[in-house]
Amino acid sequence: MQLVVNNSQPQTLLDLRAGESGLLEAIDLPEDHATRLMEMGFLPGTIVTPGCTAPGGCPRVFRVGGSEVAIRCETAACMRITRTI
Repeated sequence: MQLVVNNSQPQTLLDLRAGESGLLEAIDLPEDHATRLMEMGFLPGTIVTPGCTAPGGCPRVFRVGGSEVAIRCETAACMRITRTI
């Protein structure tokens, strides 16, 4: 029997790479910011996949609910996910 301990930090949208996807778990932002993101389709329980990235690395595009949305890296870092690959 083998015991596996997961000491890793919570995953965020920034941790997703091309070809991966994640299940959005929570948005750790003030209510008005979180509400705006939810209006754009970033609802907890939704699958999110990364799209293209600006040349400097920010903003990043994410596909959610049939749309592509560009969000700042600071915002994406506040959106917790579970990888679904």
